[in-house]
Amino acid sequence: MSTSADRRAAGHRAELRAMAESSALWPEVADYLAHLRIERGSSANTLASYQRDLTRYAAYLTTRGAHTPAVVDSGDIAEYLQAVTTGADGGTVLSERSAARMLASVRGLHKYWAQEGRTGHDAAADVVAPKITQSLPKALSVHEVTQLIDTPNPAEPLGLRDRALLEFLYATGARISETVALDVDDVHAFQPSGEEGLVLVRVTGKGNKQRMVPLGRMAQKALGDYLSAGRPGLAEKSGRRASPALFLNKLGSRLSRQSAWEVLKKTAGAAGITAEVSPHTLRHSCATHMLDGGADIRTVQELLGHASVTTTQIYTKVTAESLQEQYVTAHPRAR
Repeated sequence: MSTSADRRAAGHRAELRAMAESSALWPEVADYLAHLRIERGSSANTLASYQRDLTRYAAYLTTRGAHTPAVVDSGDIAEYLQAVTTGADGGTVLSERSAARMLASVRGLHKYWAQEGRTGHDAAADVVAPKITQSLPKALSVHEVTQLIDTPNPAEPLGLRDRALLEFLYATGARISETVALDVDDVHAFQPSGEEGLVLVRVTGKGNKQRMVPLGRMAQKALGDYLSAGRPGLAEKSGRRASPALFLNKLGSRLSRQSAWEVLKKTAGAAGITAEVSPHTLRHSCATHMLDGGADIRTVQELLGHASVTTTQIYTKVTAESLQEQYVTAHPRAR
């Protein structure tokens, strides 16, 4: 049920969209969005994010009297960045991280305009992004992860699905968006002669880059139980051509990212977990526990689908902090 605050926010977004799309500047923005969709092959989620960011940006420029790309300078962009971090433009106040992401959208737009000759130079090139205070990802303990995964009822189709979903997220470190996009055909089982079976799953990450991730014994069992005893019952609910999706909702359609997040949040509450749980919690936990167990950082990078090992290295700080905390607690001469 939407609150009055939700309705006000939705109304404000609609006003921004109407202002932006009626401005003389919008066709230039729309051309860039079409470039992202057609020539760059950007995903639907990426396009939606860019459109949301650039709608707000175009509305701001319109209120400043900027109706062509050529009149926008770096000062306008810097002032816009200040406006979104304070809410001075009337929109939602953005965190440093969200403002930096917003600036990335604006930079892409201005770089395109410069390359296409719409402007004489790239006005956003020298605009400095807000400094982001690096926050370490929060990971659950191994005991808490076990509590979480053991909570869904395996006697029910939805319980089998939820357990398989949670096992998969923890086993692979996959993002929720990547997980709900999986089809049954993305699961590949191998049986090398004289060896225990191996299950690999083809995951499509950012930029449509694919990677093969392995499933451990417990995740294999949970997924196998769901596919044999849970998913068929859910698939029957669709009443139309069966969905190819691996994870189905109660109506037999593909489970949405929002619904998967609700499963995680609801199950954490039922499990009595008091730590903060977010869509990335099991991804963080997977990476942290693997490094704690001695995994090579490059292996974790490959598993998570990070383009750069620098992104993965944040987890080494998590494990170092954990080590320090345990040392100070346990060593008699550490305090």
